[in-house]
Amino acid sequence: MGRSTISVRGFKNQSEKPDYAVELNATNFDSVLSETPATHAIVEFFAHWCPACRNYKPQYEKVAKIFNGADAAHPGIILMTRVDCALKINTNLCDKFSVGHYPTLLWGPPSKFVHGSFDPNQGKGEILSIDDGRTAERLLNWINKQLSSSYLLDDQKFENDQLQKNSSDIGQIAQAIYDIEEATSTAFDIILDHKMIKSETQFALVKFLQLLVVHHPSRRCRKGTAEILVDFDNISVDKKETESIFGVGEPRHYDICGKGVPRGYWMFCRGSTNETRGFSCGLWVLLHSLSVRVDDGESELAFSTICDFIHNFFVCEECRQHFYSMCSSVSSPFKKSRDFALWLWSAHNKVNERLMKEEPSLGTNDPEFPKIVWPPRQLCPSCYAITTGKDSNEIEWDHDKVYTFLKDYYGKELVTLYKKKELLAQRRSAWLTAEDLTALTSANALVVPLGAALAIAVASCAFGALACYWRQHQKSRKPPRKSWN
Repeated sequence: MGRSTISVRGFKNQSEKPDYAVELNATNFDSVLSETPATHAIVEFFAHWCPACRNYKPQYEKVAKIFNGADAAHPGIILMTRVDCALKINTNLCDKFSVGHYPTLLWGPPSKFVHGSFDPNQGKGEILSIDDGRTAERLLNWINKQLSSSYLLDDQKFENDQLQKNSSDIGQIAQAIYDIEEATSTAFDIILDHKMIKSETQFALVKFLQLLVVHHPSRRCRKGTAEILVDFDNISVDKKETESIFGVGEPRHYDICGKGVPRGYWMFCRGSTNETRGFSCGLWVLLHSLSVRVDDGESELAFSTICDFIHNFFVCEECRQHFYSMCSSVSSPFKKSRDFALWLWSAHNKVNERLMKEEPSLGTNDPEFPKIVWPPRQLCPSCYAITTGKDSNEIEWDHDKVYTFLKDYYGKELVTLYKKKELLAQRRSAWLTAEDLTALTSANALVVPLGAALAIAVASCAFGALACYWRQHQKSRKPPRKSWN
């Protein structure tokens, strides 16, 4: 049997009806569970020849449907998976988890399954056996008791009582790292779907990739982007090879932010309906996270790189024109990263102020996540300067405090939750070293197209070359929210 494929909407078998539970095997078990944003995981160990397992599968799928995939009512909370113990490839894996009967359901934090094991005789640990999940109703009841939740089998997408709207909770930004990965992958899917890689846009694309490879807050996205840049000689303008490079066609050579991304749902950027927030929010968070990570000497090139990327690759024409107009209004180069980060913050607030006026009349606003001026007082009271005799509608900002807030919010706070999973991944896998990356770059230097070579050379001077991917910019960063995005 070939290796299972994980799709955005869950595992697809040979039948027409999709499976929502993710099929795992010994080759992808650790990687999928270590990289999921879900807080909890359920693993069903079964055998495909087992009649009881076949009868139980529809029950398990009913529960998986509300937690897994693009249409999940409660995404990012529980990853529901299955392992076929009847396959020889999984024999050792099933033995490690003491599978003695089918089906066996185990519950625990995803990280505890990675290189983990289960012994039912060792007492209560972090991995638990689900002893009362014979039907979908009983399984969901077990989950609700475990989480003190009230999920229902008929819950619909975006009707989630766990939906967070509290802008004063700074911990919410921790989940945005997954939305940045989602936005990064979605952005390149859009570029490929719209055939936007042209001879006149390659330079802007390579510059943006170079910026991502050094400063993207997700390690997996940095790694994937570096591999794409190193292999950029394979990208041909208006040819099918472009699709395979970015993982859209077959063969799938690259996943810019790792396997299983995009996942098909949003966490920090989730709106109250499917049409609100999402991609635009994720892209804004990505840009802000880049702005607080560049050094002073990189700020002007980072500014022009982002402006050129939006101008060439953002498909919303009105949004693209508005953003580029704000870029064009900048009269002098940025010499400090502080100035660049504050400019992007101010530009975003201008966009929100405009949308605050336009969206209600057009009926496109999200009442659960209204556009606001950012940051709200709950998150940063010191950002608001104390003044007297001023127009109450005018906000006077303390820009030093705003910059400090932006650095903490989009720098440290953003990756707090993610860093813990990264540390686990570092122990599990050996990523490219700086020497490997430099060697790969040198090996490909002679075959990179002239335009790409020039772009890489220019970007390398400013961003410190691909090897800078491993330099001190991997500082410790941690990860609120309202709909600023």
